Order: sequence, then structure tokens, then C-alpha cells
Amino acid sequence: MEMIEKTLGGMLDGLAANYPDSVAIKYTTRDYQKTWSELNDRCNAVAKGLLNLGIQKDDKVAIWATNVPEWYEILFASAKVGAVLVTVNTNYKEFELEYLLKQSDTKMLVMIDGVKNNSYVDTIDKVLPEFRNSKNGDVDNAKFPFLKKIVYCGAEGSTPRGFMNFEDIVKAGKNVSDEELNARMNSLNCHEVINMQYTSGTTGFPKGVMLTHYNIINNGKSIGDGMKFTDKDKLLITVPMFHCFGLVLGLMSCITHATTMVPVESFSPTKVMNAITVEKCTAVHGVPTMFIAMLEHPDFDKYNFSSLRTGIMAGSPCPIKVMRQVVDQMNMKEITIVFGQTEASPGCTQTTTDDSLELRVNTVGRVFDGVEAKIVDPVTGEEMPVGEAGEFCARGYNIMKGYYKMPEATAEAIDKDGWLHTGDLCTVDKDGYYKVVGRIKDMIIRGGENIYPKEIEEFYYTQPIVKDVQVIGVPSEQYGEEVMAVIILKEGESATEDELRELAKAHLAKHKVPRYIRIVDSFPVTASGKIQKFKMREEAIELLKLQSAAEIETA
Repeated sequence: MEMIEKTLGGMLDGLAANYPDSVAIKYTTRDYQKTWSELNDRCNAVAKGLLNLGIQKDDKVAIWATNVPEWYEILFASAKVGAVLVTVNTNYKEFELEYLLKQSDTKMLVMIDGVKNNSYVDTIDKVLPEFRNSKNGDVDNAKFPFLKKIVYCGAEGSTPRGFMNFEDIVKAGKNVSDEELNARMNSLNCHEVINMQYTSGTTGFPKGVMLTHYNIINNGKSIGDGMKFTDKDKLLITVPMFHCFGLVLGLMSCITHATTMVPVESFSPTKVMNAITVEKCTAVHGVPTMFIAMLEHPDFDKYNFSSLRTGIMAGSPCPIKVMRQVVDQMNMKEITIVFGQTEASPGCTQTTTDDSLELRVNTVGRVFDGVEAKIVDPVTGEEMPVGEAGEFCARGYNIMKGYYKMPEATAEAIDKDGWLHTGDLCTVDKDGYYKVVGRIKDMIIRGGENIYPKEIEEFYYTQPIVKDVQVIGVPSEQYGEEVMAVIILKEGESATEDELRELAKAHLAKHKVPRYIRIVDSFPVTASGKIQKFKMREEAIELLKLQSAAEIETA
């Protein structure tokens, strides 16, 4: 693949010149549709406002919002002025927001009112109690020495006291000339950092992953190529934009192929299925839980999926059974899987539309052009032979610049030879196709036996009564760890824990049969749909009273 040496702002300029009248973005849940030319004009207007408000190159602009139109506009506008867009998890509360604003040195925060029961405005009141007495979004607080502006996305008449409205950014740029904006854009380099994504922080504090224009644009190009995207495709984007899944696998794959974006602000099975039907989308992305929610929805048969062709299932291990259902019942005969992590922009491997269905449901594909990969022994670092499980390591154009202001953590993740150590356990076959068998931290070691949760999960997915399953390790004084299966049954189905255990006994080796089974209605998940196994483990320790076993120290 020939690498793209453009900035994100330059990419949008090119789309406006080459596809001026093609639809760039269209919502089905609100009155917002723009051609590439109109979107570029709007983003230029926002960028001029940022210039007038004193946003300098490398300043941090944070966005705390669902997939609203302003998300897209501030992304391109900040890129055009050389600012770094800091993406904020939509689930963040007071403690997490305060940490991110301080750690990232954010200068401007752009935010919506809130989501569900999480009021962002109330959170600001807690973090900055005196802010509401300010004018036009101005912030002057010693606790946040870099933070100067807080901007509200929403109707101008509904702007909470103290905030600046998003439209005021546009008004601020009225007197800024095209020449001023072009001068700033011409000073930028595609190898400069453009985005900071905060990792979920399941261990320790979240880390700001620094990604460049070059990282994310070229990764998006590789991913779009894998789906054979063109300007005739329409991608339904429901995965959150604050995550690489939405930003890179979604938006960047579109802008590198002039593909129309159809955003849904936050996931709802009916909104997604309606948008696919109404807009005749050719592609949709989602984590497995999203596809399961659609397939299991009582109104599934009322929607039309005949326009669908491709898309991506990713974000967590993809069950083979669910992949097959998506192919058969949602017409996604060219569905692909992308594997990687935020630190790799995020994609390292992908199955493509040309791969057989067997390969597309059983592997995560081959490594991208411009990326190297190897499987190593997590302890010795020695490269593993074909077919043997080890840690997946990657090196190439897609690897992050590092963690913001965390040199030690960066050195732990990327070794002296430039290899990113992902923590994922994988195998590779003789043809270069990779399989994910688990996470090093998720791997269960029971009495010296290595057990990969994915293998047990795949078995339960084949059972007609099981809707979803996650397998975790829980502490054991005797064996170090025991296997626990946390299962959601299909609606109307019932089974006892013993019955579910007996099913496994007939098909799995004795040491892989879950000692514990828990039937639940839902799993704890992050805002991006990732299942939080560590929370399940914490809950299990409480429920099963395994605190003493959990306190036993191991090497």
C-alpha cells in the first residue's frame, strides 16, 4: 500500500475538491446532512474560530460527547489548526474527568449536556464549582492551569449559565481570513500528533496514547481497503467516536475512500437497524454485544438488511457463531475482523472480503502492509514456532508516538527495537493468519495448566439456550485459579448451573469445565461496549466469598 502523506485537514480539503456534491455525512436521528464541500466549509469556519480564540499548534482540545455532529466538526477543525484532539470516554464521572483534564493539559473542553443518568453539566459543577459565575466559557482555576474554555454543544437558547455555545466558536472566526487558516495548515506535518486516546485504565491510571495524522489516516486506508470501500458505500457508525473503533475503523476508513458516513449518536438496536434500512447502508461496525443485541431483538425481522455487504466486528473476541449469524441473517457476506489495540492506531491485522468464510470466522486475518508482527514467549521474548501461542508484538507506521508525559510506561510498552508488546496471546499459521487465544492477563492458570477462556466461550456459544458468555478465572486456594463461566440465557430459556456445567463436561477436557457458573442478565461494559472481565472477577470474589484465596500472593 502506498502511504498517504497528508494531514487530516488536507484530506478533507481533497474530498471537498474531488467529491464536492457527494454526501459526506447524514444523520437519521436529526436534521443534519452535508456534502464533502459543505462539511469542509463548516469545519473551516470552526477552525477559524479556534484560531481567533487562541488555540495554538499542539494545544489540547478535548471532546466529551456522543457521536453528535459537533464531534466531527471539532475533529477536522482542530486538525486544521494543528491542535491535538483529546477524546473523553462518555461514561466518565467527576474523578476521571478531573484526572484527564489535568493529565492531558487540555486548553478547551467541548461537551454535550450528558448521557442517560450522567449529567456532564453537573459534573463540571463538582469539578469547577465557581465556573458558572464566569462569562463566555472562560476558565481561570489554579487546579487546571491549562484549561481556558468550556464549550457547550446544543441549541443556543439552552446553553447553561457560564458556558460558551459551540456556535460562538463559528462567530468568533468571522473576521479570520482564509490566508490565516491556510498559513496555519501549511505549517503542519503529517507526522505530528493529532489525537490523544485515553486507554480504559483497567490497571492503574488511564494513559494518553499519542497518535499522528499519518498513524490514523493510513490505518484507516488499510482498513477501508480490506472492506473494498468506495464512494458508493455508506457506513453506519454506531461505535463511539471517542474510541479508535469509531474514529479510525469508522471515520478514517471513510475519508480515505470518500465513503458516506451515517452516524447514530449512541447505540440502540432499533435506531441502528432503522438507519441501515432507511439509508440502505452497505456496511456497519460493531462489537459482538451490539450484533447480538440486534440479532436477538424481537423486531429484527421487521428491518431490511439486503443493502448490507460488509463491516467490522471487533473490540473484543468475536464469537464464531455470531459471525456466522451476521453473515446469514444480516447479509454481511463480506464482514471482516480487525485486530489490534489503541497503541497501534489501532489495527494490526484484518481479514478481508477476499478471505474465505472459514478464515473470516476463525482468524483475525493477516498483518497490514507496512506493519510487521511476531509471536513471542511472554517470559523469554523468544519467537514462537508456527501454531504455538505467545504474545503478539507489532512494529511499523501504525505504532503510537508514546504515552503523553509517561516515558516509563512508554518504554514498557515499546521495546528498544520498536516492537509494541500488546499483551494479547495469539497463534499464527503457516499462511500468516493470526488467531487470538486470549489476553496474558485473562489466561487462567489452574494447577499449572494454561486455560484460554476463548476456547470455553466458543463451546458455550454453540449451545442454543445461550445468548452470551464470558469466562473468567477466580481465585482458588487449592489450584491458584478456577474457571468461572458467566452466562446470559436467551429469552424464555432456563437452565440450572449444574445443567450448564454438564454440557461442558461432555465436550471439554476436565480441567476446562467451569467449577463455577453464574447466570446473569447483563455484563459490566465500558462505554465502547468492551466487557469488563475484571469487574466480573471482583463480583465473583464477593459472591463466592473468595477473599482469602484472592489475597494469596503468587509469583
